[in-house]
Amino acid sequence: MLPMCALGDRFRLTRARTEALVETLSPEDMVVQSMPDASPVKWHLAHTTWFFEQFVLAALDPAAPPHHRDYGFLFNSYYDAVGDRHPRDRRGLLTRPSVREVMDYRRAVDARVRNVLEGSALPPEIADRIELGLHHEMQHQELLLTDIKHALFQNPMRPAYRTMPDLPRASAPSLRFVSFDAGLVEIGAPAAAPAAGFAFDNERPRHRVWVDPFAIASRLVTQGEYGEFVRDHGYERPDLWLAEGFAGIRASETRAPLYWLGDERAFTLRGAETVRPEDPVSHVSYFEADAFARWAGARLPTEAEWEHAASPHPVRGNLLEGGALCPRPAAAGAIEQLFGDAWEWTQSAYAPYPGFRPLGGALGEYNGKFMASQMVLRGGSCFSAQAHVRPTYRNFFPPAVRWQMTGIRLAR
Repeated sequence: MLPMCALGDRFRLTRARTEALVETLSPEDMVVQSMPDASPVKWHLAHTTWFFEQFVLAALDPAAPPHHRDYGFLFNSYYDAVGDRHPRDRRGLLTRPSVREVMDYRRAVDARVRNVLEGSALPPEIADRIELGLHHEMQHQELLLTDIKHALFQNPMRPAYRTMPDLPRASAPSLRFVSFDAGLVEIGAPAAAPAAGFAFDNERPRHRVWVDPFAIASRLVTQGEYGEFVRDHGYERPDLWLAEGFAGIRASETRAPLYWLGDERAFTLRGAETVRPEDPVSHVSYFEADAFARWAGARLPTEAEWEHAASPHPVRGNLLEGGALCPRPAAAGAIEQLFGDAWEWTQSAYAPYPGFRPLGGALGEYNGKFMASQMVLRGGSCFSAQAHVRPTYRNFFPPAVRWQMTGIRLAR
């Protein structure tokens, strides 16, 4: 747990960053829901505010009236213990409250939370909930960017999210494999303690796992390398695919990553651009990543292999603070792009660690109840805040998901 002054500074910084991400969007941009899995920008702004009101302010003063009697129903995401909620696939129909009213809601709740942080004798449980709320907000900063990208992609004009400077061109270093010996390794976050740092409950407990000898790629797979898979009819070869994945691409007639437009162009937050072969490929499903790995004579790493390889390295890379908002070429080094650029699919199913214990109460629904039919991703993306990324972080999504910033690292 951070000291109160540091927690207050991070609260202001995190909430301000969310609002900076939407400052160039119009109210019309903020109400669009492009598919059931995505949410309108306005809903993200309201939901992250409701989280602090529900789990911090209401916990401190259960008798205090809510900011608005309907917001708990409109902006609850999946917390059954809290109450009923508006259907997820109909969030785009919420034209009211307006964007202005949602921003008023944010300001009112922020002021109340700041008063809490500036007070004295804050209960440790409440400080922990504020810390959790900050990381929850950082998750929604990523989702906000992936969701607005998907919404803008539906527009035939292919508009840019915002005007950004051109990125310099750079070549990608040759792909190499770095070997690791067999052994008993420790993975997972340390037990909660002031020096341990924040971690979600699904990252604990720290435990030992046996890994056989393995090698992991020195960088992410590039768009140019993935283009070779496409040109080699990789999407038409059932021998490369898991059955569910091949049935899915046949039904949807998928033949390339999401946002590839053909004619060597792709849609990015900068608008439609020429595909850069040296940039990491992104917006591929687990099924696509697995098929590419088979085609390349390799496989995806397990999450234990990935964490063992990544743990000695500092958290640095192409992250949200850098402002590129798209994957960039790797630098030359032993193992690069472990953090940032694109989330890396692993071959590990999302399941509880031995001895896993969810948080108590409604917050126990945060991670644990999703431990089925999902695959683990590691490493963060160019939409991830640096403070949110760590070697033990376990992201998870269903294997068919493509609208997230997901990429590929090979293993053998």
